[in-house]
Amino acid sequence: MNQKGIISHIEIYVSDLKASKRFWSWLLVSQLDYKVYQQWDKGISFILNETYLVFVQADRDKVLFHYNRTHIGLNHLAFYAPSKQMVDDIRTAIQNKNYKELYSDRYPFAGGPDHYALYFEDPDRIKVEIVAAD
Repeated sequence: MNQKGIISHIEIYVSDLKASKRFWSWLLVSQLDYKVYQQWDKGISFILNETYLVFVQADRDKVLFHYNRTHIGLNHLAFYAPSKQMVDDIRTAIQNKNYKELYSDRYPFAGGPDHYALYFEDPDRIKVEIVAAD
């Protein structure tokens, strides 16, 4: 298999591993077919095919600033959903779980008239986008 250019993994430090683990396990495992890959006392990773995402507890003594997606660094993580119905179902679930939806007044076309997507935040306010593949 030619793996040239494929992302191996992305590692993100989080302020509250317990809350992040709950959020990302629900989204990645329950909704998007990832599997838990590794777990240790200060982190967890989730894998789909050959790519995995890692979430690590930040050292609370060294946290000086809160995450802000409008500053230099990561803006958001975007994932495909196989259908518009799945995007709608995830939207219902985030509303039921009281996660913060972004751009709800423009749902599902906040990204443009040909881009059916849902935007919301994880516990550290990292923007997550779910895009309908169809």
